[in-house]
Formats: sequence, C-alpha cells, structure tokens
Amino acid sequence: MKKYTFAVCVVALALSACGQSPAPAPAPAAPPKVTDQPANPTPPQSVQQMFDAKIDAVLAGNWREDANKARDPYRHPRQTLEFFGLKPGMSLIEITPGAGWYAEVLAPLMKDDGSYTAALMTPGKPDGEAARSLATMQKLFAGNPAEYGKAKIVEFDPKTPNLGAPNSADMVVTFRNVHNWVMADTAPAMFKAFFAVIKPGGVLGVVDHRATPGADLDKVKSTGYLPEDYVIKLATDAGFKLDGKSEINANAKDDHDHPKGVWTLPPTLALGDTDKAKYLAIGESDRMTLRFVKPEADKIFSAPADNAAKPATN
Repeated sequence: MKKYTFAVCVVALALSACGQSPAPAPAPAAPPKVTDQPANPTPPQSVQQMFDAKIDAVLAGNWREDANKARDPYRHPRQTLEFFGLKPGMSLIEITPGAGWYAEVLAPLMKDDGSYTAALMTPGKPDGEAARSLATMQKLFAGNPAEYGKAKIVEFDPKTPNLGAPNSADMVVTFRNVHNWVMADTAPAMFKAFFAVIKPGGVLGVVDHRATPGADLDKVKSTGYLPEDYVIKLATDAGFKLDGKSEINANAKDDHDHPKGVWTLPPTLALGDTDKAKYLAIGESDRMTLRFVKPEADKIFSAPADNAAKPATN
C-alpha cells in the first residue's frame, strides 16, 4: 500500500511538472523618447556669425580700459566695423591709433582671424607726440601677449609714407586723424599711401569730425572739423571710389562752433570746468563715417618669377 501511494505521488509530480507553462519573456526596453532631444537644435553658426559674436566678446573684454568702454555709445565700434565690412581673415591696418582706443578692440579681434598692424609715424624727436604714441603702442602690446601678441607695428614718414607692400592689405582704417594731416599738409600723401597698400577691391574706412556743410576749409581746419566733401575729394583724388556714407557717428547736438574747436567737447574738455556740464550734455563731436573702395580695375598683374626677364648672355 505504501509503495502504491509513493508511485502515485511520483506520477502526480511528473504530470504537474510537464504541465507547467514557460516563464514569460522579459519585456523589451522602451525606445528613447523623442522628447529627450532638443525640440529645435541650434543650427551650426557661420564663420561670420562667430566673428560677430567675437566682436561682442572683445568689446566686453576685461583688458579694455573702463574709460574707453564708457565711450562706446559715442564711438559705436560694432556698428562702425560692420559698416566698413570688416570680416574674419582680413589683413587690417589702423593708421595712427593714438592712445590705442581702437587698438584695444581691433588687435584682439583679428589675432586669430586675420592680422592687425598699427601704423605710426616715425618719431622725429625723442620727446615728441610721435615718440609718445609709439611708446604707448609698444607698451600696450608687450603688456598683454594673450590679447596683443600677434599685433604688429609699422613706422612711416608722413611726408613720404610707405605702409607696406603694394596691394597687401584688405582694409585700412583711420579714426579722427585726417584733420591732423590736413593741418600738417600731408593728407594727399597719406591717402596715396592708403591706395598703394590696399588690394584691388579692398576698403578704406574713415571717421573724422564733420564741419557744417558748405564750411570754408581754410576757416575751419584749425578747429579740428573738416568739410565732408573735402575728405571725399582727398580719397577720390588718390584713386578710391566712395562706396558708402553712414550717420552712425553723427551728433545733431554738435553745432561745430566752440571756443577751442572740437577739443572743447569731451573727451578732451579743453575749457576744464568752464561750462563743463554744457559740453558734457552735447557729448562727443559730430562725425562723418565714410567707406571707400579701391577699384578692381587697378589690379597689378605681375609675370611669374620663372618668366621674368633675364639678362642677355654672350
């Protein structure tokens, strides 16, 4: 009886095991949700867009003097450079950068996106303005290699200026300097030098204090203001074509008539505390902003070196 009971149990257990259903397979992992990805991925930036962003970063740079940053609303550096058409990869020359207001912007901006050269007058005496300007630029560039390490300096004689190899620069810019050359009778030579160094199709950008339309040059040139049409004539006489005018740096509050000329206004404030509030309320001078182009037709075609004429032999 016990053997029979045991056999029945074994058979029952076997039948039970054979009747078991297999364990269910694990559920497949859920695919990643589409919503986990950005709804609108940022498109890749163009070279020009990255350059524009770099301009903003440079203008905010901690190497710039606070006093210089405070003048941005009067000098409009971003808009001015955009109007001139400055682009990455250009070879850029700034003529007589003075204390370096624009050099603080342009040298770091072009450091890895082209080149920047500061052109300064060769000092005629060790303690003159030209010597001080040259020393200022040398100190500025040497003092911060991270920002100015690739900046270059070229010296020139304002009477017979040579700014570099012919047709080698994409752009030449000068800010508030033409009136100085007019007073020194070197302006025509300077504009011819600009034309010589700029590539065909290259740009000359000029900003300077603007006299009242129709003003007589001989009467106003000592005030620092210049008739706009006269500056245009200087450039076109040298071979340039006027490519555009802008009111970026205009100031309607400036009537161009001050006791000490343009230097009456900030930042110079030549009268000191006399009527200081009045001149601060006017702000910096009314300025012309002009863009010129060297015509493409003026390309100089030189023969390849291996085709150059060789001296005859006997």
